[in-house]
Amino acid sequence: MKRFIEEFKSFALRGNVMDMAVGVLIGGAFTSIVTALTTNLIQPILDVVTGAKMYTLQDVAGFANAFVTAVVNFLITALVLFVLLKSINKLLSVSLIKKKEEEAAAPTTKVCPYCKSEIHIDATRCPHCTSELA
Repeated sequence: MKRFIEEFKSFALRGNVMDMAVGVLIGGAFTSIVTALTTNLIQPILDVVTGAKMYTLQDVAGFANAFVTAVVNFLITALVLFVLLKSINKLLSVSLIKKKEEEAAAPTTKVCPYCKSEIHIDATRCPHCTSELA
């Protein structure tokens, strides 16, 4: 079960999955802006131009209020997503730094005691001075 949870976490926190989720959420929020624009600004203008309907000042204020509300909702959604992703990236970078420190602890090279050149840790003979190593 623990392995399953680890696999799911690595899948869910991959860049492309997170980008897709953000895209869907931002797209949904942006859809409300487009709907408010067409319903509350473009449609009333077309109604007045064609003479289909006349609006009072209160109606116009209500249309503007609805559009501004949709824009503010979009900005709040975008801000929350930004803060959420920033915190997730910070947590991931902290865990990656810890993993890198653990990996860096195991040396992969050593110094030849004869010529003092750096060689692979598993080498039995120095490639520079050809001395046999213990």
